[in-house]
Amino acid sequence: MTQDSVQVTALPVRSGFGLPLLLLAALGLLGLSFLLAGQPAPAVAWPWLLSVVALLVVGAVGIRQSAQGENRTARILPAAATLILAVLAAEAVLRAYAIPTGLIPTPSKVAQSLWAARTVLLQDAYYTFVLEALLGFVIGTLAGLALALLAVRFRILERGVLPYAALLSSVPIVALAPVVIKAAGLGWPSKTIIVAITVLFPVVINAVRGLQSAQPMHLDLMHSYAASPAQTFREVRWPSALPFIFTALRVSSTLALINAIVAEFFGTEGHGLGFRIQIEVGRFGLDIVWAAIVVASVIGISFYLLISALERYVLRRN
Repeated sequence: MTQDSVQVTALPVRSGFGLPLLLLAALGLLGLSFLLAGQPAPAVAWPWLLSVVALLVVGAVGIRQSAQGENRTARILPAAATLILAVLAAEAVLRAYAIPTGLIPTPSKVAQSLWAARTVLLQDAYYTFVLEALLGFVIGTLAGLALALLAVRFRILERGVLPYAALLSSVPIVALAPVVIKAAGLGWPSKTIIVAITVLFPVVINAVRGLQSAQPMHLDLMHSYAASPAQTFREVRWPSALPFIFTALRVSSTLALINAIVAEFFGTEGHGLGFRIQIEVGRFGLDIVWAAIVVASVIGISFYLLISALERYVLRRN
């Protein structure tokens, strides 16, 4: 009892040092970046590197102590602090070694390019996400659910078509994209088709597994109540399938944006994040390339979190 009580009272004291250590590490890395701003590459860079490593160690200790407990701060602060310290450390190291922007741009240069090219990048994001990834995601999801319902209803489709759906889901996007773009043209509809195809198969496979996962006892009970097939589907099969379907949607939400960007590498009409990345790499404008990557990452993470929030809401109501 005494040992447990000592541990319980000691935890808040230890976790209280987390935020000051994080601030010390972040301000130290920020100060190093300001000291190295506009300076030529030092003759000996290892002292700066050791300083960065030492501050990262201090930050790691702060992250460890900030992660104590189960409150919201303990869940959010460590992840946010890790990202901030990583960005500041990269800024300091790249400035210490004076890495050319055309090779690896500093995070501050990427931020400047992101703001300067914000209009173009937002237009590219509209084409890539809304017209290609999101529309293809919706079409692929609806088609996958419809095919899954038919496969569960008709055994011939389950045994005759579903095995090929599993095989086709393993076709690489780099093999599929040139064929579809050649057939459908360089515009955004060809990318929408590619995304819909790649989303279709995970949704079909998981939806069929979910619809077939209903407990036989529950199905027998609905049959004993003389429930109609529609009532059995609504009350038993559909709630059982929801976790499987949302698993497929979460996986497909990331695949949709990735495949839309990759498909743009094989031909576009001059729009899209994939087009922007490909063009700027050829121009050695890697600051714009990283800015486009940041935009794509923010959109992809936001879309994934939206699907996860929708999953929690729907599953609570069922």
